[in-house]
Amino acid sequence: MAQNRDHGGNLDTAIARFGGVRADWVDLSTGINPVPYPVPSLHADAWTALPDATATARIETAARSFWNVPDDADVLAAPGASALIAQIPRLAKPGSVAIAGPTYNEHAAAFQTHGWDVRLHGEAQVLVNPNNPDGRIWAASDLNCALRVIDESFCDVVPQASLMAQATRPGTVILKSFGKFWGLAGLRLGFAIGDPALIATLREMLGPWPVSGVALATGTAALSDPDWARQTRARLAQDAARLDDVMTTKGAAIVGGTDLFRLYEVDDATAWRDRLAKAHVWSRIFPYSDNWLRLGLPAPDRWAQVEAA
Repeated sequence: MAQNRDHGGNLDTAIARFGGVRADWVDLSTGINPVPYPVPSLHADAWTALPDATATARIETAARSFWNVPDDADVLAAPGASALIAQIPRLAKPGSVAIAGPTYNEHAAAFQTHGWDVRLHGEAQVLVNPNNPDGRIWAASDLNCALRVIDESFCDVVPQASLMAQATRPGTVILKSFGKFWGLAGLRLGFAIGDPALIATLREMLGPWPVSGVALATGTAALSDPDWARQTRARLAQDAARLDDVMTTKGAAIVGGTDLFRLYEVDDATAWRDRLAKAHVWSRIFPYSDNWLRLGLPAPDRWAQVEAA
């Protein structure tokens, strides 16, 4: 049976039920940085020409440097981490896959679509590091299957927790998202890093020119800007602590999360979501818990609305 593919970011649903227009709302249902990387001035070729091999090589070199990718691992730029998640189950013959959860539900949905069974143990495994939604950090000792998928979409706020050193192990694929930390989810850019044989197969699956010239140019600039990354980590940490203070003052208990999203235990998650929604603040609840409420961070000019809600 296919997994329920519920997601955050469904603001249209909130507007239809609770009214208002998009500009009225603060969408905290995702873990996207609300202060995005400033899009650089782009050459006209980024819009008008097919992306060339030089542009692709440039972003993959920048990715190697930013994430300290081992020389023996390969790097693939893709049109978002979700595009890679959808293809990864095709890398091996269907069998059983262990997905440590609760976690991002798209992994299970993708494997089941391609005929895999989700079980406690299997020939393949998926670890989301840090985990979404509780922020759990995994260790290299937790990797024990022939095909190992490590989703590090939120790891840029805790780079010291990365399992990138495992990228040279056969059967390993590490996923990186550009939309979360850099706040440019609409650009649709992600990366697969790891076993060269598996990365080569994914490259064939995606076909020619999978990433737009605009995404290649913007991503290269962002990955080559470590100062912005350091400053952003500091700001996100301060904002996460501020949100914890707001929520615990109102009776919520901290379960975990990252500096891009926070997970709280409340008495009735649906009631909390609806109460916030009446003030046009959209949050995230989960089908498997009546008490978990997840909140992303508001933009600097929307804190007053969140605190009032």
